[in-house]
Amino acid sequence: MRIFTILFVSLALAVSCFAERKAVQPKGSPTGRPFSPGILANGTLYVSGMVGDKAGKIPEDFEAEVRQCLNNIGVVLKEAGMSFDDVVTVQVYLTDIALFQRMNAVYTTYFKEPRPARTTIGAVTLAAPAAHVEITMTAHK
Repeated sequence: MRIFTILFVSLALAVSCFAERKAVQPKGSPTGRPFSPGILANGTLYVSGMVGDKAGKIPEDFEAEVRQCLNNIGVVLKEAGMSFDDVVTVQVYLTDIALFQRMNAVYTTYFKEPRPARTTIGAVTLAAPAAHVEITMTAHK
């Protein structure tokens, strides 16, 4: 019996190593970038950091900028058949940590209890220099 257990566990591990990874590219989102908007692997969706709109324009109002990041993520979640209810962890990068409360006021409108685990980091600058916030998430269905 023990040998069958060992063989079963070994087979399960081998199959998981060959699990399919699928890029999640919502319709109309920019292509040709050095990253995918999302990667779906074994029921887990990894969403790239989001800033601005499809054209890369950053809203002038900070709260609108946060909503734009979250709406961008929502499009990737939807394309993968998920929603904000499926998000398990979030990483928020702010160029000014003093913006934390303002970001949080918008952020909390997107999630019901229990909210996902989250890390918020103050960063000197982001890859999109005009951006004040970048948000990335991991979701699991």
